[in-house]
Amino acid sequence: MTNRTAFVTGASRGIGLACARALASAGAKVILAARDASKLEAASKEIPNSTWVELDLASPDSIKAAFAKAGKVDILVNNAAITKDGLALRMKKDDWDAVIATNLTGAFLAIQQVLQGMMKERWGRIINISSIVGETGNPGQANYVASKAGLIGLTKSLAQEMASRNITVNAVAPGFIDTDMTAVLSDDLKANLLAHIPLKRLGKPEDIAAAVKFLASDEAAYITGHVLDVNGGMYM
Repeated sequence: MTNRTAFVTGASRGIGLACARALASAGAKVILAARDASKLEAASKEIPNSTWVELDLASPDSIKAAFAKAGKVDILVNNAAITKDGLALRMKKDDWDAVIATNLTGAFLAIQQVLQGMMKERWGRIINISSIVGETGNPGQANYVASKAGLIGLTKSLAQEMASRNITVNAVAPGFIDTDMTAVLSDDLKANLLAHIPLKRLGKPEDIAAAVKFLASDEAAYITGHVLDVNGGMYM
């Protein structure tokens, strides 16, 4: 991936940070993007050949500014996501809108920022981080699930639009990964989850990063429109 520039959203921690490290280790110049400038700065210091930009995916202006600062992007990893869980019956429209705006619309607007450059280069990798729940559904997460299922549909449509320009578009659907998002789960809930995972463990951010690194590589040049499940066998 030498001479390639990768832009990773939600890169200040968890899966995004692991993806940034993996792509840097493969030789890419990495731009870390997220909302928390101090965390980004600290993360970037430990990753060789990396820089960072502030990015709020709920803001179209912030997206434009971040990508203008980034310049040419060869590999885009759409990882940033938020949750605002609640039963559909009582879900506030603001909570629905906020999750869709960041997780789905923000990802789409980020893609729009890089397409022209990739088309000119006739090379590009777009990798959208979806979720196991985007494939299975999950009670109490109608907004999050809809956003992650939407990313899968977006991936498949864009893969068809961009294939003639040698731009691949794929999704990675993580299962339950040991991150800040799952750290808040109760022990009972974790035990119940593990009972449904054939590999009997939560995933590590590095498990997802390895899949992202592969899909961004030349070895994956003939893979597009694919959803790569990295879930320990929880959903097949």
